[in-house]
Amino acid sequence: MHALIVVAHPDRNSLTHAVAAQVAQGAAQAGQPGPQHTTEIADLAAEGFDPRFTAADLALHLQQAPAPADVAAEHARLDRADALVLVYPVYWWSFPALLKGWIDRVFTQGYAYEEGAGGKLAKKLGHLQVHLLGIGGADAGTYGRRGYAGAMKTQIEHGIFDYCGARVASSGLLLQSSTQEAVASHLRAAQALGRSLFVPSP
Repeated sequence: MHALIVVAHPDRNSLTHAVAAQVAQGAAQAGQPGPQHTTEIADLAAEGFDPRFTAADLALHLQQAPAPADVAAEHARLDRADALVLVYPVYWWSFPALLKGWIDRVFTQGYAYEEGAGGKLAKKLGHLQVHLLGIGGADAGTYGRRGYAGAMKTQIEHGIFDYCGARVASSGLLLQSSTQEAVASHLRAAQALGRSLFVPSP
């Protein structure tokens, strides 16, 4: 089994990166990586991934041209993955632009889904299990009272991953991240998630 951990934050010293590292560490401890259990961290900011949806991306969507080279490389990474873990700061109650642009450009028509004749939809990522870890500063009450948690679930879990047939195996918000106690708790939760990645579903 191969896990792809995608992290979207420009600061390598951020809590977002620390959480991603703990997911990878937990996976290493549980899965005893070798030929059959591996993890990969995709640091979108450090790699310089361009989130802008350009004319080349539109041509791919319309199936008039092949995937741009950087998108094709991301497709190859996803093809190797059994589990996809997205670790990101919550910006304006959603993904940061870097991660949203990665979704826009990589989860493409013809690769992640196929719109057929008569509007029939083929979901093409059924092999992929998805884990979401959003990191935010507000408390859970704010997310509940304002409906932000439900809106994010609808937009991300159903609107993106269910549309492509990928199963969201876990979805968590690590909130109130400004205290040492919260940070320690978040890192423990991330490591626990990593330990569960290579455990077969019941």
